[in-house]
Amino acid sequence: MKRQARPAFFIFATRIRSFAKFAIESMIALLSRFSKIAIASTILLTTVAHAQQINKFPVISLTAGIHLIRAEVAATDAERQQGLMFREKMAINEGMLFVFSAPASVCMWMQNTLLPLSVAFLDGTGRIVNIEDMKPQTTDSHCAKKPVRYALEMNQGWFRQKNIKPGNIIGSLPGAQ
Repeated sequence: MKRQARPAFFIFATRIRSFAKFAIESMIALLSRFSKIAIASTILLTTVAHAQQINKFPVISLTAGIHLIRAEVAATDAERQQGLMFREKMAINEGMLFVFSAPASVCMWMQNTLLPLSVAFLDGTGRIVNIEDMKPQTTDSHCAKKPVRYALEMNQGWFRQKNIKPGNIIGSLPGAQ
């Protein structure tokens, strides 16, 4: 039996179909690689953020009237810069104490800070100068009304709930006069 010659358009269509199949399979493989890279990148970024989140500082106990505060201490520039960034939660009576080597004009901000906080600015004796509420993930400045030695960040509303106001004393501060 004699073979019939295939028309040119049939050969062309078959090659186009083969090329299209190859192109689609290649794109799927490429997308799969990109997906794996994207997933790996996400895991890496999450791990970095989590590592920053769990980087805790030394803890001390402070007093505010009858209330006991468990405060992490940020005493170096690097520690003060990190502060409570990337934290997702904080226990009711926990906070962070920022310690400055000398009285200074201090402002706080909330970049990369996920929790709403209140900050009390304290003079060298532990007396509260002023208290400010701060919104998460903002770069608004919240400043002490005069030079201070300490800033104490707590969950937003903590000072108000405990009826702690400017003029009250925070006790057991490191290096307080």
